[in-house]
Amino acid sequence: MEYEIKNQFLNVKINSRGAELTSVKSVNSDTEFLWQADPEVWNRHAPILFPIVGRLKNDTYQYQGKSYQLSQHGFARDKEFKLLSQESDAISLVLRDDEASLKEYPFHFELVITYRLLNNLLIENLSVKNPANEEMFFSIGCHPGFNVPVNNQIKKSNYYLQMLPSKDHIRIPLNKETGLHDGAKRTIAATDTPIELTDDLFKHDALIFQLKGETKVSLRSEKTSYHVNVTTEDSPFIGVWSQYPKTADYVCIEPWWGLCDDVNADGDISKKRGIIKLGPNEEWTGKITIALHD
Repeated sequence: MEYEIKNQFLNVKINSRGAELTSVKSVNSDTEFLWQADPEVWNRHAPILFPIVGRLKNDTYQYQGKSYQLSQHGFARDKEFKLLSQESDAISLVLRDDEASLKEYPFHFELVITYRLLNNLLIENLSVKNPANEEMFFSIGCHPGFNVPVNNQIKKSNYYLQMLPSKDHIRIPLNKETGLHDGAKRTIAATDTPIELTDDLFKHDALIFQLKGETKVSLRSEKTSYHVNVTTEDSPFIGVWSQYPKTADYVCIEPWWGLCDDVNADGDISKKRGIIKLGPNEEWTGKITIALHD
């Protein structure tokens, strides 16, 4: 089922499958900010990553002596969410554990995704509740893909990414063949200067940066007023990605509360880098803010 929220600036559509954004348009110009899921390139728009971010080593993890299998980014993006509440400019959707999820993820949970509009801002709130009497372990992330409009005067390479505050960040290398990261080979990346959107920027898969505190990542060009700002208040990591070698005019800016497995991971989910531990009857919350300009 598809839902819609809007205000005087933005018209937003959300699919109940995965609680996924499918369209974010300017009311005034009808400009589409969100990638439109071309199946020949990348067939998603803005999936929610839960209960893991990225890939597990051998797609397997262990918990309390048992092995479980989870595919990349977890199952939430392919699950049907239920409507929790809706107003003209806001909506909340919920996913709870069921018999199928417990076979691959042995934790009870309540995942709520809320989208809210405030002028030209799209605010996304994430909530994970642990209704059980034992602790749970999870990661979560946002994966919105944004269009990079090009025409005869503007090329994709005219766009760039800028991180604010302007400072260097630790970059965590990702192995394209395995989908795992190698923390021992992390480097300092010069993110105090703009990152040009060249076609081979993602030749080695996503760029992953470790964050400290509130961070804004801007997608912009000096040749157009069109730009997108993604602000995360507390996510410890952010990924930037676009499909390669099937390049297209979009880029994903992805705040993450978690990481794929390290190449040396032992599979114990309780020791996984970036994992969130949530105690009995506790709630975790996260938030990103997307500013859209055309």
